[in-house]
Amino acid sequence: MFKIYIVEDDDIIAKELCRHIELWGMEAVCTTDFRFVLEEFLSVDPQLVLLDISLPYFNGYHWCTEIRKVSKVPILFLSSAADNMNMIMAMNLGADDFIAKPFDLNVLTAKVQAILRRSYDYNDGVRLITHRGAILNLSDATLTYQDERIDLSKNDFRILETLMENRGGVVSRETLMHKLWETDSFVDENTLSVNITRLRGKLALLGLTDFITTKKGLGYIVE
Repeated sequence: MFKIYIVEDDDIIAKELCRHIELWGMEAVCTTDFRFVLEEFLSVDPQLVLLDISLPYFNGYHWCTEIRKVSKVPILFLSSAADNMNMIMAMNLGADDFIAKPFDLNVLTAKVQAILRRSYDYNDGVRLITHRGAILNLSDATLTYQDERIDLSKNDFRILETLMENRGGVVSRETLMHKLWETDSFVDENTLSVNITRLRGKLALLGLTDFITTKKGLGYIVE
């Protein structure tokens, strides 16, 4: 089921959007705190964002820019400010479409469905894992922290993916070794230690010191 994240400060419009989207068999989630739209976006992990321009605290352009730093998820702007300048601004910031208020709900739904088809018919969409401000993008093996973004090697990515999926819990060395090499053949345990040390160095350069903790005799944990 597709999940739609709605960032709209008009409560009547937001509730009507939720109701109509759910009638079409999709899940709708409305923002609950306009100060923390990015954090909520990461928690919801939607397949599409409906985003108004005029919002409390920060406008839709700000949040579009912040989302685009970590995700390629489709963004559809909704606004009564439908002049050419606003439309151009929205598209230049990475929006996928723009619909003017007032709008027909059936037209909006048709646009949403078209964008979802274009975005997800030929790929699995974008998945993110977040922890302590770090954002691991599973679709392109990148890690983002405080506006800095790095590409991860295959082993770096598999280690972080496993640890962050199990954040708060200890992951054994045996589990990580199987995840990395997926073989029953003997692999020197020191090879895993070398990979962990190299990954910690990359994390430290991003400012993520002590992100991976060693639990002696047990394994590793991010907490």
